[in-house]
Amino acid sequence: MDAKRHMETARGFLEAADKELADGDVLQGSEKLWGAASHAVVAAAQERGWDFGKHGAMKAAVRRLAEESGDPILVAGFAAARSLHANFYHDFMEDYDLEDNRLLVRGFVEKVTALNGAA
Repeated sequence: MDAKRHMETARGFLEAADKELADGDVLQGSEKLWGAASHAVVAAAQERGWDFGKHGAMKAAVRRLAEESGDPILVAGFAAARSLHANFYHDFMEDYDLEDNRLLVRGFVEKVTALNGAA
């Protein structure tokens, strides 16, 4: 899958997450938000020739994107996505945490999309 397709997938997962959450499926909504963020990172890493094959490599890619863009909030957005990924397995988030993290992930994906030429 190329970078453009990963970005399209990221945006699709954002839409799917909103639907899942509106339908009350917190676990699937959480995982779709993680998927959106991770596909955005993969797209950015692919465009730049960076490693993205493991969680640690994805975290490093996000740090590099934050440095490249001068936007440290990207790190917080990806941390929110990682928390949502954990929520998929453990269902520990309160509704307000879920909403805060949803907004952070949406902003993260939008910012990474703007940084990508293939977007």
